[in-house]
Amino acid sequence: MPIATVNPANGETLKTYEPMGEEELERRLQLAEATFRTYRTTTFAERARLLHQAADLLDEDQPEIGRIMTLEMGKPLKQARAEAAKCAKAMRWYAERAEELLADEEPAASDVTDSGASRVRVRYRPLGPVLAVMPWNFPLWQVVRFAAPALMAGNVGLLKHASNVPQTALYLEDLFHRAGFKEGCFQTLLIGAGAVDGVLRDERVKAATLTGSEPAGRAVAATAGEMIKKTVLELGGSDPYLVLPSADLDRAAEVAVTARVQNNGQSCIAAKRFIVHGDVYDAFAGKFVAGMAALRIGDPMARDTDVGPLATEQGRADLEELVDDARRSGAEVLCGGQRPDGPGWYYPPTVLAGIHRDMRIHREEAFGPVATLYRAGDLDEALLIANDSPFGLSSNVWTRDADEVERCARDLEAGSVFVNGMTASHPAFPFGGEKRSGYGRELSGHGIREFCNITTVWQGA
Repeated sequence: MPIATVNPANGETLKTYEPMGEEELERRLQLAEATFRTYRTTTFAERARLLHQAADLLDEDQPEIGRIMTLEMGKPLKQARAEAAKCAKAMRWYAERAEELLADEEPAASDVTDSGASRVRVRYRPLGPVLAVMPWNFPLWQVVRFAAPALMAGNVGLLKHASNVPQTALYLEDLFHRAGFKEGCFQTLLIGAGAVDGVLRDERVKAATLTGSEPAGRAVAATAGEMIKKTVLELGGSDPYLVLPSADLDRAAEVAVTARVQNNGQSCIAAKRFIVHGDVYDAFAGKFVAGMAALRIGDPMARDTDVGPLATEQGRADLEELVDDARRSGAEVLCGGQRPDGPGWYYPPTVLAGIHRDMRIHREEAFGPVATLYRAGDLDEALLIANDSPFGLSSNVWTRDADEVERCARDLEAGSVFVNGMTASHPAFPFGGEKRSGYGRELSGHGIREFCNITTVWQGA
C-alpha cells in the first residue's frame, strides 16, 4: 500500500512518500533507545513544560493541521479543527495531572508492619520505547491520547500511522520537536503495515498500542504475545443506542443523527445499532430518518457540509456490500442506500430497518453513515439485541427511569455506558472496550499507567 495523501473528495493524489529503508529505521530505533535512557530521568515539571508548549503550538497550528486532516481523510473542516482543539486540551490535562496520577503509593501501615518492612512504596516507572500503530479516522486525536500520557510517564514514542495520512503523521513528529522534546522522544516511522511485525519484535521496543481493525489487532497481539510484550488494543465497535419509553424523543433523535454520522460515520464509538422500545419506535424512527435525510453532503472544506466523503474507495465498497447484503435479505431502506454520481468516495446517510441476525450488518461494523433500526418489546429484549454483538466498545441509553439506568449500567456489555447523551472520549475518563473491541484502557489515570512498570519498593528495618 503506497504512503500517500489521496484527497477522498476527488480521488486526486496530492503527495507521495517513499517508505523508510532498513538503515533509517535502525537509526531511529537506536535513537529511541538512547533518548529513553536520559528522558526517563527528567522531572514531571520539565515534561509538563514541554507538553504545554506542544499544546500552545497546536492551538496556533489549528487552521493548517485541520486543513491537512480534511485533505487526507475527508472529515468536515469544522470537525478537524475541533479535533485539534481537543488534542491540545488533553495535552494540558496530562501535563497538569501526571505527577499526581503517578505518585508513589503507600500501602496500609498494618500491611507494611506485617511484611516486616519499615517502609513499602509502589512506584510507577516508564517502560521504554512504545510502538503506536494508529488509524486514519481521528489522525491527530488517536495519537495524542497515547502520546501525551506516554511522554508524561517518561516513555518515548514510535508512531506507525495509517498510510493514507502521512502529512498528519509527519506533523506530529515536528510538533513535539518544535515544542522542545529531544529528537528521539517522539518519532514517526514512515513504514508499511508489513514492517510492523519486525519493529515489534525488536528488543528495544518494550510495548505496543494499536487502534484499528480486528485483524490488525490480532496480528499485533499475536506477535506481542510471542515476545512477551504489553499491548493495549482499541478495535472495532458496533455501539447500541437504546431508546426507552420515558426518553425525550426529540432530543434522543437529534443526538442520534450526530452520533451516527460524526466523522462521516467513521468512528469506532459512533452509535450504529438503534434499538427502540415498541411504544416509541414509530415516533423515534420518523424523527431520526428525517434528521438523517436532511443532512448536507458535500465538500468537506465547505462550512455548511455535514457529511463528507469516506476516507478510502475500499471503505465505501465495503460499506456498500453490507447495505446490499441487508437489502437482499429483506431490510427496508428508509433513506439513502445508493452512492451518488460524481467524483469522490461519498455515501449518503442511510437508515435500514427490519434487521435480523442472518444479515452481515447485524454482526459486522458498518464504518460509514449507515444506521440500523431495531424494534424491542421491552428492556429485556433491548438488552439482548444490544449484547448480541461480537463488539463491546461503548453504548448509549435514553431513559428517565432510574431503575432502567442502573439495569443498563449493570447489564450492557461495553466499556462505557452513556445515559441521555452521545458517547465521547474525555481525558479524565477511562476509554476502552471488551469482547472483540479490545482490552486495556486509554486516557485517565488508568491510561497513563498502562505503560508503566508497577514496582514494589520494600525497605527493611
